[in-house]
Amino acid sequence: MTTHGGYEPVFCTIVPPHVLDKLAQAEDPSLAGPARRTLQRDAYERTQRRLTTVIGATAVAATADGKPQRTVHDARHGTDLPGHKVRGEGDKPGKDATVNRAYAGLGATFELFLQAYRRDSIDGNGLPLNATVHYDRDYNNAFWNGEQMVFGDGDGEIFLDFTIPIDVIGHELAHGVTQYTANLTYFGQPGALNESLSDVFGALIKQYTLGQTAAEADWLIGAGLLAPRVTGTALRSMKEPGTAYDDDVLGKDPQPATMDDFVRTGRDNGGVHINSGIPNHAFYLAATALGGHAWERAGQVWYDVLTSGRLKQQAMFADFATLTVKAARERFGDGEELDAVSKAWEQVGVRTL
Repeated sequence: MTTHGGYEPVFCTIVPPHVLDKLAQAEDPSLAGPARRTLQRDAYERTQRRLTTVIGATAVAATADGKPQRTVHDARHGTDLPGHKVRGEGDKPGKDATVNRAYAGLGATFELFLQAYRRDSIDGNGLPLNATVHYDRDYNNAFWNGEQMVFGDGDGEIFLDFTIPIDVIGHELAHGVTQYTANLTYFGQPGALNESLSDVFGALIKQYTLGQTAAEADWLIGAGLLAPRVTGTALRSMKEPGTAYDDDVLGKDPQPATMDDFVRTGRDNGGVHINSGIPNHAFYLAATALGGHAWERAGQVWYDVLTSGRLKQQAMFADFATLTVKAARERFGDGEELDAVSKAWEQVGVRTL
């Protein structure tokens, strides 16, 4: 695998650091302990990602034949990757529901990109999709490390099994698509765009799998991930950023919906998981204004921009918005698609150039 530069090698987790930071401060050690260990493990894996980029990753053979090549491994609550192989492509489902969900999620992601956008796997050239489940103990995260997916089981108190929401699987694999295309810098607005694109395609994968229209979808990222004791519905809401959770332990969802509430912070790589709410909301507005299946028109425009070669690594919100307007016109002409995309960015306060 090769990368294309950027601010730093990207190690992408579904649970933002600010959520784990808040949880690590809990008075209850059964809540704080797993969060602290997760933060420590994430820091280690982030360092490993940097080293991999320096020394190079093992080459992976790919065959562009339009069929997925999935392998699921079991870490058996250890941290050595990839772990023990437990299911390969074409193998029948086993008794482990986590393994089966991971396998299905890899397939659903492959299917959406192939059927909707004619993309053969995340690299466009049939890259094998590998995942590891049962990673570490009480590990409160899932991540893409540049080469594969990794899923924790959660602590059972705040987070449940990370293979439960299919959009979590899709979100992390979509980071791979970005890695192989625009490779957006993982800091500030470009990093927030990176996160938003993963939320967008994660949501589309869920909607495609369920056969939902934009009006039928819940537009939540990570629904089903939070344990019953948590006051919240998901990690993020594209429909109403800032409303996904409001909990005594986790705090309140900090995502803004418009540029009026843009958050300036040095934490979380400049707020990549926070300010992603703004482009997320723009996509929701465009998709629901157009109606029907969101992957067909709004999703097509976003995909066109991501893979066009015109999206720079350090693109700001306005740069991305401008390219979506151009892409809508190029693909659909001066019709309702162009109008919906233009108005969506206007509503969230992002000017197109």
